[in-house]
Amino acid sequence: MASISSPLLTVASVAAELPHDPLFWTGELLKIVILYAVMYGSAQLVLRLGVRVNYTRKINHFALFFVPVLLWLILGYEHTDVTRVISSIVLALGIVPLIGPIRRRVPFFATLFVSLDRPEDQPNTMVWLVTQVLAGYLVILPVMLVLERMSVGDLIMVPILVNAIGDGLAEPVGVRFGRRQYTTRAIFSQRRYVRTLEGSACVFAAGVLVVLGHAAYFTTVQLVAALVAVPVVMTVAEARAPHTWDTPYLFGAGGATVIAVLVVL
Repeated sequence: MASISSPLLTVASVAAELPHDPLFWTGELLKIVILYAVMYGSAQLVLRLGVRVNYTRKINHFALFFVPVLLWLILGYEHTDVTRVISSIVLALGIVPLIGPIRRRVPFFATLFVSLDRPEDQPNTMVWLVTQVLAGYLVILPVMLVLERMSVGDLIMVPILVNAIGDGLAEPVGVRFGRRQYTTRAIFSQRRYVRTLEGSACVFAAGVLVVLGHAAYFTTVQLVAALVAVPVVMTVAEARAPHTWDTPYLFGAGGATVIAVLVVL
């Protein structure tokens, strides 16, 4: 019988290729410890100093994206498809203790949740958080595999960094400086949520800077096209995404645009 190949990693292949480098597993443990520490510190800002959760959520947002990268740079373990999948699973599992049945019984996790629980998101905070994380992984992993098969795997950092930097700055900038408002809906809700053009401009600026930072991976024509397309497409994707669901939209739009530029040009 002919074997059936799949572009996605199977459970069996992941199990067979589990990394044996202790530095990788050390990094995964440190990642969760550091992220929890950041969340706990952010929660103290809310509880003791009255800092708005709109800001503390973004502290956690930046930590979520950059702590794993910094640990990888410091520890120097090998990055493979398997380690990326495992890291994604570890991050997803790290959210589990924040669900209601657990955090209501464990004060530490209840405190962590304070740094994420915007009043306007209640009672859907965890539903939106969990579904966004899962959807984000389901979108970014296929994009990553396609780019790696095109021998430009490092370009996966374009949608990831635009999301990390642009979306990370969009809300605090919008809250502090936003004057030109528009609204969007949320999944499982008909309520309208306010966004600002000033916040969305952060996504556009991040798109330009991130593409320029990856200029070496493009031909001149591709670079010009990417500079035009990626910031515009990702800004529109962020603007149209449901409330709190920016990540899968940005990953999908940004990844698809980068792939299209490489394939067409």
